[in-house]
Amino acid sequence: MRRPALFAALFLLLTACTTAPGRDAGGQAGDRWRPHPGVAWQWQLSGRVDTGVDVPVYDIDGFDQSGATVAALHDEDRKVICYLSTGAWEDWRPDADEFPRSVLGKGNGWKGERWLDIRRTDVLKPLMAARIDMCREKGFDAVEPDNMDGYRNRTGFPLTASDQLRYNRLVAELAHDRGLAVGLKNDLDQIPQLVADFDFAVNEQCAQYGECAALKPFITADKAVFHVEYELPTDRFCADSRRLKLSSMLKKYELGVWREAC
Repeated sequence: MRRPALFAALFLLLTACTTAPGRDAGGQAGDRWRPHPGVAWQWQLSGRVDTGVDVPVYDIDGFDQSGATVAALHDEDRKVICYLSTGAWEDWRPDADEFPRSVLGKGNGWKGERWLDIRRTDVLKPLMAARIDMCREKGFDAVEPDNMDGYRNRTGFPLTASDQLRYNRLVAELAHDRGLAVGLKNDLDQIPQLVADFDFAVNEQCAQYGECAALKPFITADKAVFHVEYELPTDRFCADSRRLKLSSMLKKYELGVWREAC
């Protein structure tokens, strides 16, 4: 996730959702879900998931939420995205002890989190494959891999743009091999190289930092951009979001139930 200025988400037989106008969860093509621009969404990573928000797409924590929660959302014709951190280690996750200390870098600004040495795909590939297997087994439709721009941060490792491209494509391939859609999280500078590898984008605070135009390649490719702001009121970004066809809303940093959509 982007931080506040202080510190620089069972493979299913997917069927098209039939919803009211303006609430289409996106298109189907091939063997996985492909959301279209403008689809509404809810992003909740803390607290008990409120399945009653009237939107066709949910993004929830892959570890914390059960297959029963995913099934309940599917029963309401929602698509469900599995939030995972793929670029940073989190000390509270059940698989935390499986990461050798050699791949753990500096903290990323959040308690209990440290950047990963994404060059070590020999170590990280099976760990991430197991996590994405978990998403599939719980019935998720897609994966939101977080912390996908370590090369632009002080990770403790000499990561390059090429390292990041290689790793991000690996994560996308792991998801696609399991029939799941996958989103590119932030990593704006590499969108031109990666838009073909990902099915949608997830962005934090592009309006606050004047970066939303960088997401146009996804919209041009008919791929959704799920966007949140934390500090700007909706009257400061919603008009531009509608013009750009972003799926935008205002959230609080804890990413609980509350939302104010454009």
